[in-house]
Amino acid sequence: MSPTRSCEVAAVFFWLFLIVNCKFPTLDHIQPKVGDEEQARAVSGLLRRLLGNRSTEFIVSVNRSLSNDSLDVCELRSAKNNKIVATGSTGVALASGIYNYLKYFCNCHVSWSGNQLEVPSPLPQLTGVLRINTPHRFRYYQNVCTVSYSFVWWDWPRWEKEIDWMALNGINLPLAFTGQEALWQEVYRALGLNESELEEFFSGPAFLAWNRMANMDKFGGPLPQSWHVNQLYLQFKILERMRGFGMIPVLPAFSGNVPKGILRLYPKANVTRLGPWAHFNCSFSCSYILDPRDPLFLQIGSLYLSEVVKQFGTDHIYNTDTFNEMTPPSSDPTYLSAVSHSVFASMTAVDPNAIWLMQGWLFFSDQTFWKPPQIQALLHGVPLGRMIVLDLFAEADPVFTYTESFYGQPFIWCMLNNFGGNNGFFGTVESINSGPFKALHFPNSTLVGIGMTPEGIEQNPVIYELMSELAWRKEPVNLAKWVSLYAVRRYGGMNDNLTAAWKLLFTSVYNCTIPGYVNHNHSPLVRRPSFQMRTDLWYEPADLFEAWRLFMEAAPSFMSKETFQYDLVDVTRQVLQVLTSSFYQDIADAFANKKMPELLTAGGVLVYDLLPELNRLLSSNQNFLLGMWLERAQSKALNEREAQLYDMNARNQVTLWGPSGEILDYANKQWGGLIEDYYAQRWGLFVQTLVECLDRGLPYKQDSFNQAVFQVEQGFIYNGRKYPTKPQGDTYEIAHRIFLKYYPQAMKRLQQMEENSPISPIP
Repeated sequence: MSPTRSCEVAAVFFWLFLIVNCKFPTLDHIQPKVGDEEQARAVSGLLRRLLGNRSTEFIVSVNRSLSNDSLDVCELRSAKNNKIVATGSTGVALASGIYNYLKYFCNCHVSWSGNQLEVPSPLPQLTGVLRINTPHRFRYYQNVCTVSYSFVWWDWPRWEKEIDWMALNGINLPLAFTGQEALWQEVYRALGLNESELEEFFSGPAFLAWNRMANMDKFGGPLPQSWHVNQLYLQFKILERMRGFGMIPVLPAFSGNVPKGILRLYPKANVTRLGPWAHFNCSFSCSYILDPRDPLFLQIGSLYLSEVVKQFGTDHIYNTDTFNEMTPPSSDPTYLSAVSHSVFASMTAVDPNAIWLMQGWLFFSDQTFWKPPQIQALLHGVPLGRMIVLDLFAEADPVFTYTESFYGQPFIWCMLNNFGGNNGFFGTVESINSGPFKALHFPNSTLVGIGMTPEGIEQNPVIYELMSELAWRKEPVNLAKWVSLYAVRRYGGMNDNLTAAWKLLFTSVYNCTIPGYVNHNHSPLVRRPSFQMRTDLWYEPADLFEAWRLFMEAAPSFMSKETFQYDLVDVTRQVLQVLTSSFYQDIADAFANKKMPELLTAGGVLVYDLLPELNRLLSSNQNFLLGMWLERAQSKALNEREAQLYDMNARNQVTLWGPSGEILDYANKQWGGLIEDYYAQRWGLFVQTLVECLDRGLPYKQDSFNQAVFQVEQGFIYNGRKYPTKPQGDTYEIAHRIFLKYYPQAMKRLQQMEENSPISPIP
């Protein structure tokens, strides 16, 4: 080894020693932007929104000196007049500490799908001081896709509710990506691009996440000017509230994705046109990427970040992702190191204290390319401690374990859990219960936090409550005990049936243990019909059916609780999803064996009873309405033309995902209205096609069916129908009717599987 190389290696080891033993001094300047009193006022406002007049029973304050190591802490004690005195090192610590008290002393619960806030009066007394603290510097939240799959149509009241939820659940490092296109518009105009070049670049609102990542452009656009104005207004309010709680909003930076018009202005720029992405052709894909080593990269990146800091202020952490689901043009470590060095330089040119937050998804999604030398080169192009890597899918495939803790760069252990915002029960409770602690105690660990990175939210609330709570735990929880207490506070009372049901769910559908399992909902219910559909499960359906029975037995006593109403709909929905697979298998067997009566029976029950019943069930609950998604989209419009554009965006994302079904059904949803006019119509056409084939003695041709069913799918996007925005029907009556019809069938099918060849979980 040369003397120069020896010095480089020694320097790296010195930095590793310094960073690991000093908790990353490079991050010491990352602190709440507002003072203690303002953070306390933010928490007081949260409590008023949450508890109304009862909020005055909490005396709150923020005192950053409560923590001497940047790790959040909250202390609570009882005072005279039955009040609770709470002090936190930050507003987030204070809110999270109070929520811990509300959960474990008052049996209260806050979630996306409803709250249970029957606070005892007087407030339960505390003996001595209740001290709640975290071993994690950061608690991160969001995926760059969440902004499109979940947040895209939100107004300020919905954002306010979400930021309150973040604070209660201890989130102090959230993405803040709203409104960035308005700033890009100003930067590109200043450089000389014209309006048509910008219109050709920006995608529609529902697809902006992938436009930002250089995966696609133009589709669903152009973006109206009113969109930019609305999003900027939202971003200012979002940032003010996040910072009010003491959060550190993560702002966007430049990745190299540029409009084609840049080549008109800078014909000698080192720009590469990428290949197609995800089955799109170059009409809407094949983005233009400016080489980070080109001086123009520093110019554009600095211009943009200067505008970001000018308009939004800064907390010094910025996100951008190079090579997201794209293979770099060279695997040469020198090239990769130069790329990351240049990207980081565009940040520090504007903010010398910049920290680059990078999603580590590329290391998982393209493991053929990203071998240890390539990973290390990309990471070491940035000074150690000046980059934070999100180990994005750590509950299934942690990258830190085979990269020596990202070769010295600090990282955050993240749970992804959801793709596309799909409905469907899923969780990896054993993995998330142990994973963060394994990362914390990993040799020479550079862990600085844990996070939640779902592509879409508003599903499986139990998983996110568990994950956020683990950030404040010193060791794994007893899962059976934890979920038993969860049931009590979610419904406001103890019930043996519900406790048993949740324990069953936690040991089955919520405990996927298959290594690397990716939770895309592949149920035949929400996929284009064919004879190659997946019906595998990672759990025993008998456990789900028994949990369903227990929910139904408890239902009469709990229907007044919005949380229970949601869960009754959700568990019944999951059962019907599983039964759809059974009817699909019956349909496939009947067609293969040329048994017309059996085909008509199975197809008829599915198309004319099960799917309509599922649609009625979902339509009875506010959280499962297609109409809400579409109404929120159209509410952003200032005129009919904008309303039509936003409606198309909203419908296309959850169905075709592209003009011709390029990412068909990736973002599938089980919503009232969508079942009836999209999924059921496809299944009706499939069964009808099979019946005609049998009747005429013709073979089934998938290509011909695909052409015919595409007309149904596209027809839904442009049908112009208005869907209900208010629940219709009585949830209990509908669920009970479904139970009486389908529970006996479910039991019969289980018995048949046991007698013949039971479906085992996939290996």
